[in-house]
Amino acid sequence: MRQPFRWILGRLVLLLCLLSIEVTISGHLALAEPDQTAPPAYTAEVEAQVEELFDAAMKATNKGSFAEAEQYWTEVLEVLPENPAIWSNRGNSKVSQGKFEAALVDYDRSVELAPDQPDAYLNRGAVQEGLLNWEAAIADYNKVLDLDPKDAAAYNNRGNAKAGQGNWNAAVADYEKATELSPQFAFARGNYALALYQIGERDESIRTMRNLIRKYPQFADMRAAITAALWDKGQIGEAESNWVAAIGLDSRYKDTTWLAEIRRWPPALIDDMESFLSLAGQKGT
Repeated sequence: MRQPFRWILGRLVLLLCLLSIEVTISGHLALAEPDQTAPPAYTAEVEAQVEELFDAAMKATNKGSFAEAEQYWTEVLEVLPENPAIWSNRGNSKVSQGKFEAALVDYDRSVELAPDQPDAYLNRGAVQEGLLNWEAAIADYNKVLDLDPKDAAAYNNRGNAKAGQGNWNAAVADYEKATELSPQFAFARGNYALALYQIGERDESIRTMRNLIRKYPQFADMRAAITAALWDKGQIGEAESNWVAAIGLDSRYKDTTWLAEIRRWPPALIDDMESFLSLAGQKGT
């Protein structure tokens, strides 16, 4: 009988940009090695059991029960220990719980089993970003692009890692390439606008923000970003109007620590947001 081989959960493309979970990292977490005994014979009964576990893992994921999903993937691995998709999917469930170091172990195994599949590299790169391992993240994104030179997500994420290194001009180039490859990739275009702001292309940055807000009125990141940018230009009324919309959509934009450490806005924009929050607070905005 054939064994199911499916890349189910897919990618973590934007997850690390907006994670609100707090993660404490204290060395490399130890994971128990999979049972080295031979897996059970793949009978029709076992196949039905595996399908049941797949469905249960998906349902748990969809309702946000990531620890439960992790357990289901672990049970599948007892039957199909050589299936790279399952290792990658279990890694995704660990990331969703903030277990970054443990997720790396699963992605490493997925890559080892299927070195020509890009998703595990992309997901592993996103985790390396979360751990601030910029060079390791860039290496994984480069591998994705070796396998698929038109992967917009890899360009966007590589731009994030380069921005993390402070290489904003290189980040601009990667974000721009991501939007060329996928014009509907709104978050990549938003990242492009933010990076433009950092390198001094502020008029073009604001123009891009305005276009995105016009197309996606609920885009909280751009509403908040244009608030800071317009406030700095002295366009107070429009800045305040966008701010009301932004915090109505996502109150985290009031927290400049979150902006710097989790969302990872560029320093210039964070400075302008701090100025806005200070002066707007005095006005009671």
